[in-house]
Amino acid sequence: MRCKDLINIMDNLAPKYLIEEWDNCGFEIGSKEKDISNVLITLDIRHEVVQYAIDNNIDMIISHHPLFFNSIKNISKDSIKGNMIYDIINNDIVIFSAHTNLDNAYRGINYVLGNLFNLKEPQVINPVYKEKLYKIVVFVPKTHSNHVRNAMSSEGAGHIGNYSHCTYNTEGIGTFMPREGTNPYIGEKDKLEEVEEVKIETIVEKDKLNKTIEAMIQSHPYEEVAYDVYKLENENIIHGTGRVGDIDSISLRDLCEIVKDKLGCKSIRVYGDLERKVKRLAVSGGSGSGFIKSASSKEADVYITSEIDYHDGQLAKDLGLAIIDANHYDTEKVVLNHVKEYLLAKTNNELNVLVFDKNVDEFIVI
Repeated sequence: MRCKDLINIMDNLAPKYLIEEWDNCGFEIGSKEKDISNVLITLDIRHEVVQYAIDNNIDMIISHHPLFFNSIKNISKDSIKGNMIYDIINNDIVIFSAHTNLDNAYRGINYVLGNLFNLKEPQVINPVYKEKLYKIVVFVPKTHSNHVRNAMSSEGAGHIGNYSHCTYNTEGIGTFMPREGTNPYIGEKDKLEEVEEVKIETIVEKDKLNKTIEAMIQSHPYEEVAYDVYKLENENIIHGTGRVGDIDSISLRDLCEIVKDKLGCKSIRVYGDLERKVKRLAVSGGSGSGFIKSASSKEADVYITSEIDYHDGQLAKDLGLAIIDANHYDTEKVVLNHVKEYLLAKTNNELNVLVFDKNVDEFIVI
């Protein structure tokens, strides 16, 4: 698989239009034409990560945090970062990152974090983009319906909530008459044909529409494919930061223990009454202090995020919102295996995908 094909797959998970203006993520080092066999998924690109990649013959590193987040004025072997960049280039390792687009993506970090805590009917805390939905209706001979249906689903059609491959199928009789200059898969020239067909209906997001139609046509046996596309007015997929939803009532103290267990935290910081009962939970991976008011406006009782300072804690208290600061790394590492499983599924397990899940900058709490 070429690098550019793998980037397209990542862009389907975390679309480029979800990147915040201040962010600098995406393709960073290497050739998009490079053949990729071994991939490493990591949150950060540090010296330890690059050395691990070299030791394991990695072709491409996909990180969450960009390598070039801030501008650099020179690349010197005498600096830690410069020396690391030399190692990356000398070992022909491609660098690609998905940062705020993976934060904001409907099935990104906060999607995984919300599922981890079994949020009921989760909603986005801070919406940034509403996806337009379309319905595709196509008529397929019964013998090829599974093939066409799977081709469309493989491009992302048929996603409703946490369900994929959602379609509705109706059997009927299709009629057609081949004319001069045609090369029909079924039938003869100037003779009316009747064929058992299946009418397949499914929905697709706007950014996946063209690829879904292309896959549908390529997998369809007919020379001329009969299909319709409808723009939908019903509620569409909403991308954005954080998730909020209900959980079973529990004390804040007990929830803290669950957080430590599920996220593997060695320690957490808590703002709020530990004996208070909470039943509506908000989550936001990474630094989420900017969404305290948004979490409160969604009637959350408690908010799990990281990098909360003294004044953030005071604001949350004034709003009646308890906060669990579960560390930046621990609230984002949950996405690593999610990305791995996504890549394996989209490439039919053709890639060798490794995960670097060691926090090299972990604070020691004494």
